[in-house]
Amino acid sequence: MLRLGLKTLPLFVALPAVAGPLDEPHLSIIPRTASEVERIARVTAPPQGFDAPQRFEALSAGAATVRVRKDADAFSEPSASMSFESELEFELGKAMFEKLWVSSPSSTKASDGLGPLYNARSCMRCHINDGRGHPPESHDDSAVSMFLRVAVPDEADPMVERIEGYHGTMPDPTYGGQLQDFALAGYPAEYRLQIDYQEMSIPLAGGDKASLRKPTYKAADLAYGPLHPDATLSPRIAPQMIGLGLLEAIPAADILAKADPEDTDGDGISGKPNIVWSERYQMPMLGRFGLKAGRPTVEEQSAAAFFRDIGISNPLFPDAWGDCSLNQSDCRSAPHGDKDVRGTELDETGLDLVTFYSRHLGVPARRDVEDKAVLRGKKLFHEVGCASCHTPSYVTHRLKEEPELGFQLIWPYTDLLLHDMGEGLADGQPEARANGQEWRTPPLWGIGLTEQVSGHRFFLHDGRARSHLEAVLWHGGEAEPQRDAVIAMQPDDRAALISFLESL
Repeated sequence: MLRLGLKTLPLFVALPAVAGPLDEPHLSIIPRTASEVERIARVTAPPQGFDAPQRFEALSAGAATVRVRKDADAFSEPSASMSFESELEFELGKAMFEKLWVSSPSSTKASDGLGPLYNARSCMRCHINDGRGHPPESHDDSAVSMFLRVAVPDEADPMVERIEGYHGTMPDPTYGGQLQDFALAGYPAEYRLQIDYQEMSIPLAGGDKASLRKPTYKAADLAYGPLHPDATLSPRIAPQMIGLGLLEAIPAADILAKADPEDTDGDGISGKPNIVWSERYQMPMLGRFGLKAGRPTVEEQSAAAFFRDIGISNPLFPDAWGDCSLNQSDCRSAPHGDKDVRGTELDETGLDLVTFYSRHLGVPARRDVEDKAVLRGKKLFHEVGCASCHTPSYVTHRLKEEPELGFQLIWPYTDLLLHDMGEGLADGQPEARANGQEWRTPPLWGIGLTEQVSGHRFFLHDGRARSHLEAVLWHGGEAEPQRDAVIAMQPDDRAALISFLESL
């Protein structure tokens, strides 16, 4: 057990190596001084008034904040604090992020290895303009930026013994850990994603109404036989990419200090950390990335996406056939792009470049921070209790390497913890210590620019919400009191709350 302040957190069964979620081997940390700790406590304290913006509030990412562009590339700017020398590395990483991979064998050796089964040919195909993906808008529409994660319960999962509270799972024995809806010529795609919606009317105070659409997901046209009878399907859309390096640089201790898995303070909020196994460091670490915080670092999130989404092997996931299962023998025996000068289809250099790019995508500045409606909405956001999970601000670690990410006051509006969001949003699929009703609190910075960047207004983990209000109204579980408070608001107050969210 680890005690942080007044909160007691369960960790994991001891391993031969001394390691824990407070360990951050991916960062070159300069410890804080006592005076810095005091300064940070003051600057990140809750606001005392709402008549004016807080100091530095408009700078969402501190010195790394970028100007607000008016076009679809608002999420594609390099961090404003990046050195001129680093811009070349950023641009090379961007090229890797946008690269269209091709099948093997190919004369373009640096780009072959696609699939044979895959969800997209490039990272950018899912993360549209470095923003959010979207669900298909009809049965005939492509699901290129959305997929179904697959898992089967597995009590023999070794992580159950290594990490306390871990939910053992394994991939589906036929389809692997993710369903792929594209395939190279000569190989059948695994399935077709089918979504059907049922509209539900929600009465709101003041005579207003809202309509929510409840999705039903089906893995149609399964090409390799039935799924395991105990398989669970979790719909996921690609999240936005901005500010990932800053989220990675938030001290683990600051995140863990906000956890209260037993709700010992009685406020109804019982966030807990996801503790996951690191492929790079071979140890348990704090999960930060992915919709259930299933990956500890930007590098591991990137490597897993190359492997599962595109079928590209890399130093952390070296199987050249990607997510193909043992039962998909044709896929495993197909020509692959590994074992040339690269070693894996994406080599260490390529993975480093994509990781650098992903860490350094700039966060746009806030808009309208002095607007009266925005300030009113901010007050309601705090009064209702939204900030209990969507923690407004942090100060990142001081860093010896990548100092442009270090010691920045940032405003991501997330605690990076897992919360029970109720049956309405449940996918029934565990991921590490997350159960089937728990999701990581998503960062809200940049959310008001979603339509400008990605061309749509679909929110939540599966894009079911068509507006910020719908997203709020889907909140349940720990957030049910906050949802009910929004329902009970008068129309002008609800509009002010939405204006605040649009300003982020």
